[in-house]
Amino acid sequence: MSEIAVRAAGVGRTFGGRRTTEVHALTGVDLEIAAGEFVSLIGPSGCGKSTLMRLIADLDQPTAGSLEVFGKTPKKARLDQDYGIAFQQAGLLPWRTVLENIVLPLELHGVGGAERRARAADLAEMVGLTDFGRRYPDELSGGMQQRVAIARALASQPKLLLMDEPFGALDEMTRERMQTELTRITAETGAAVVFVTHSIPEAVYLSDRVVVMSPRPGRITDLVSIPFGGDRPDSLRESPEFFQKVTEVREALHGAPVARANER
Repeated sequence: MSEIAVRAAGVGRTFGGRRTTEVHALTGVDLEIAAGEFVSLIGPSGCGKSTLMRLIADLDQPTAGSLEVFGKTPKKARLDQDYGIAFQQAGLLPWRTVLENIVLPLELHGVGGAERRARAADLAEMVGLTDFGRRYPDELSGGMQQRVAIARALASQPKLLLMDEPFGALDEMTRERMQTELTRITAETGAAVVFVTHSIPEAVYLSDRVVVMSPRPGRITDLVSIPFGGDRPDSLRESPEFFQKVTEVREALHGAPVARANER
């Protein structure tokens, strides 16, 4: 039986109360994500996708249920550097070079200089930025900055990568290229991935499973398995099988077959 990277049992998150109206962001979320599995969270704005990711990352705490990351509390997993995280904005430090940004998590945890330099060089090569190691963020394109952010998230060799719409601000061509790069990088590292997106084609192209969430209060309404395996060439996006899965996820989001809905 595969190791479980993330286990959520009855997870809920409510904001406010007492003097303000309660907002139920999440309710009754049950989910297991296997080690090495790529799972995308998709749903309407405000459905709690990012809230769930923040709970996994120990950036917030649930008000109901329980969460485990590799059998530990999220806090223990964070302290053990079991996960890395990347957001929509790369969040690079402008006064640090590419290599210096990549090794920041290692510096914060007291890793020695020689090991940091070796790891930075390896990661820069993995994300295709070997020739840009001494450049600064303002000398890079948006896509290149996101590659640095992904490399930084992988610096501590985490078993889990949390990604909150990391390609949302990129143009379509760059976004597709980054998706292809991400499938290669995750295949090389073997890390599990939890990926938040609003894009159905992106979720289908990247994922082993797509988790479909309802409007607030967010809950899981469907799990769509994606059978494409590890090799995902650009041509996959033009295949009938790909469009079939895109339609399946879209229907799950609508709560009814799209074709029938259009016929009414």
